[in-house]
Amino acid sequence: MERRNRILIVEDSPTMRQLLVFALKRLRNTDITEAHDGMDGLRKVTADDYDLALVDINMPVMDGLKLISLIRDEESLKEMPIVVITTEGADEDRERALALGANEYLTKPIQANKVLQVARGLLKTEPASS
Repeated sequence: MERRNRILIVEDSPTMRQLLVFALKRLRNTDITEAHDGMDGLRKVTADDYDLALVDINMPVMDGLKLISLIRDEESLKEMPIVVITTEGADEDRERALALGANEYLTKPIQANKVLQVARGLLKTEPASS
């Protein structure tokens, strides 16, 4: 049986989470888990194994940058790819997120195809044949 990829989406906007889930469902053999803020995301990412995390920056309780730094502090999570998805388009925000350990930085509004392209690249999966 082929191994399934596991993706964690940490985003406080239900609409945005829905859009990301919809886009990522096009990846074969993928399970998607949703978290509604940074604390929820931290609980889920430390309790289970994920192959990729998509993280918003501006969230209540714990923002995405704090979550990224906590994930990177965990020895077992150092290698897990992280994609930042945010409205923050300034260069310094991008540089800060990448310096903390994010692998990619996408600004909203995002296109489903761009999310898929980045996810496939980080998961090293083949594009699904249509």
